[in-house]
Amino acid sequence: MGVIQLIPLVTDPPEGRDHTLDTAPSPGEARATLTIGGMTCASCVSRVERQLTRTPGVHRAGVNLATEKASVIYDPGLVAIPQLVEAVEEAGYTAQPVTRENLRRVELAISGMTCASCVARVEKAIKRSDGVRSASVNLATERAVVELDPAQGDIVAVIESVEATGYGAEVVATAARASSQDAQEQERAAQRGRLRRDVIASAALTLPVAVTAMIPMQGMGWLPEWYHAISVYLMLGLTAPVWGWFGWRFHRAALVNLRHGATTMDTLVSLGTTAAFLYSLWFTLIAGSEAVHAVYFDAASVITTLILLGKYLEATAKDRSSQAIRMLIRLQPPIATLLNEDGESQVPLETVRPGDLLLVRPGERVPTDGVVTGGASAVDESMITGESIPVEKAEGDRVIGATINRNGVLRIRAEKVGQDTVLAQIVRLVEEAQGAKAPIQRLADQVSAVFVPAVIGVAVLTFVGWLTVGDAGFTRSLINAVAVLVIACPCALGLATPTAIMVGTGRGAEHGVLIKGGEVLERVGRVDTLVLDKTGTLTQGRPAVTDVLILPGATVDEPRLLDLTAAAELGSEHPAGQAIVAYAGRYPNQTGLSVQDFAALPGHGVRATVDGVVVAAGTRKLMAESGIPVSPDAEHAMSELEQAGKTAILIALDGQLSGIIAIADTLRPESAEAVRQFRKLGLEVALVTGDNPRTAAAMARQADIGRVMAEVLPEGKAAEIKRLQREGRTVAMVGDGINDAPALAQADIGIAIGNGAGVAIEASDITLVGSDLRAVATAIRLSKATLRTIRQNLFWAFIYNLLGIPLAALGLLNPMIAAAAMALSSVSVISNSLRLKKFRL
Repeated sequence: MGVIQLIPLVTDPPEGRDHTLDTAPSPGEARATLTIGGMTCASCVSRVERQLTRTPGVHRAGVNLATEKASVIYDPGLVAIPQLVEAVEEAGYTAQPVTRENLRRVELAISGMTCASCVARVEKAIKRSDGVRSASVNLATERAVVELDPAQGDIVAVIESVEATGYGAEVVATAARASSQDAQEQERAAQRGRLRRDVIASAALTLPVAVTAMIPMQGMGWLPEWYHAISVYLMLGLTAPVWGWFGWRFHRAALVNLRHGATTMDTLVSLGTTAAFLYSLWFTLIAGSEAVHAVYFDAASVITTLILLGKYLEATAKDRSSQAIRMLIRLQPPIATLLNEDGESQVPLETVRPGDLLLVRPGERVPTDGVVTGGASAVDESMITGESIPVEKAEGDRVIGATINRNGVLRIRAEKVGQDTVLAQIVRLVEEAQGAKAPIQRLADQVSAVFVPAVIGVAVLTFVGWLTVGDAGFTRSLINAVAVLVIACPCALGLATPTAIMVGTGRGAEHGVLIKGGEVLERVGRVDTLVLDKTGTLTQGRPAVTDVLILPGATVDEPRLLDLTAAAELGSEHPAGQAIVAYAGRYPNQTGLSVQDFAALPGHGVRATVDGVVVAAGTRKLMAESGIPVSPDAEHAMSELEQAGKTAILIALDGQLSGIIAIADTLRPESAEAVRQFRKLGLEVALVTGDNPRTAAAMARQADIGRVMAEVLPEGKAAEIKRLQREGRTVAMVGDGINDAPALAQADIGIAIGNGAGVAIEASDITLVGSDLRAVATAIRLSKATLRTIRQNLFWAFIYNLLGIPLAALGLLNPMIAAAAMALSSVSVISNSLRLKKFRL
């Protein structure tokens, strides 16, 4: 068993086992979970619920006696959690809020699951354990994500509960994730190898049985008489190892489940093949060689072989569906070049610590997240951000671990290592997304819980019905019942959702689009309005020079104006001044211009003497205080620039107004194209910004955005989102800053630009690792495509069973055809999911 590592939750605690209140909060509502003490019976539950629902601001409340928990949906503007605690205490009970620090998340590797019924049993076992708040089991990844209150239970008890139901469970240690993935992949490869060998051997034994079973029907009298005499015994001898040895995996699982009073897909296969084999064995012992016309050894062997083949194809397809995480983990180089006073040395990556100096040569992968301390190069970040153009890096720039250094030597100082790196966070987000269930899967889970017992019941009714009402005789009745057992397939139901989510989220992760789970996919499909933050999302997020104007009568040209102004602004810390310096491309050791008497005038500008020329750069107020008149031509030019949303800086040389430099936070090159793509998706696009209406309108015109919400303070962004939701809109919000986090959380879908603040990413439902706004359209299209695939999978899984079982019960399906259909049903669902790997991004 791996080292147990409890991972703190990063989301609000879900209500988990408390099924008395399973509705999600609506926009504007919040959820609180309270631990209730002192309850002894159902009357106590009623009293606590009544007391909570009477509290002003509480919309709904549900109390669970078994878990001693209360889930409350309330309006945080009208009531706070301490008031909820007081309300419970007034009823004579104790209450304590369950905070995110109280809960821990543990990931378990589950072995022995074969179908959706297994998933339901494992989930039920986990949720029965003390302290478990929620559990989600994924058949495709063979993992369970458990949210646990350590004060009320421990993970060892959870594992024991799983093992008591006949399955294996082991904690996945995050510290050894890469080696864990490698070990798991090796184990799966070994399992596929064993399955492949079993399929080949089983098929080799089954083929003569199938051929022999057809010979009497074809009237092949040219065969010698002795062959007909021994043919039934030959079929028995060949079928016995197929049924008993190669089919033992199904029988063993069925027996284990039976011991725990449960049924799964293995139960159906075992019952069907055993019934056919034992009936044929019994008839052979009674009738001898004459039984060749009436035995069904071929059914037992062919069914076993076809279902083994289906399992092999399913395992191969499932392996392909989980490639994304393995590819991400393998991006991390195993070793790093460490620099110290003794020179350089190759060290394992896991030994690197924050602050270590590392050397990265051309063609090597950057070992970990850090900052460049020396050298310059272009770094290919496409595997992380999805952006294909290499990014130039120089001293002071940040680099991301697992990216490729293209052409120069870089020295970097490690800042984040291990589970704190960008790549590790991406892997964690993708794993959490792939382990999450979509709400659309609830119906499949409910059906799976009763599916196998219902199928067994239908098989019994089929046998009795054909035997009594249909007067078909024992043999025909048995074969029809066997057909019912082997055509039913809960596997397809169990794999329909998780395989699509795995492939879809994995495909997005390969290109820097991180989607946080199945519930997000469903909500994305309903989005009709997209709200864009301006600064850093629609724009570059930093000011830049857009215009340089020389005024009539000035005796200076543009290069000279820029030289003098940039030299004067060198000492300024104002972003506008830094933008001018960057645009001019001048630095102190390059200009050769002497600067004296520098003065920064807050809110006005700067003044300095450059090479004997008195330079004043700033606002109208600076010009007025300096006694420099602003001509009508200059006023007209400034007015036009300001109407375009730009900041106009007046430049005076030796007391004469000589030029104007315009500064603006410029639109990203791809923003206008991104907005066009949003419109093609049928979305209404709106811009929200703290800028004045004129600046906001100018930016909206450039991006072709029709709706503008200007002069919105940071705390007002969430209110604007709420106002749109009250209009009946389903809103997605795109932002990057800390001040965007409340709006991202308020929106139906929050989309964070990945180079933004961590809190914004945490509050979002979709994260873009890069900064290209067009990736938002990609994320929406991918989400809709994944949800469409889930619906297709569920449709075919349900239709297959709804049509196949009645056809088998009516005697219209041979058991061997039914077995082939069952084997292919899971493969078809997974194959449909794998089509998402070809989704064009």
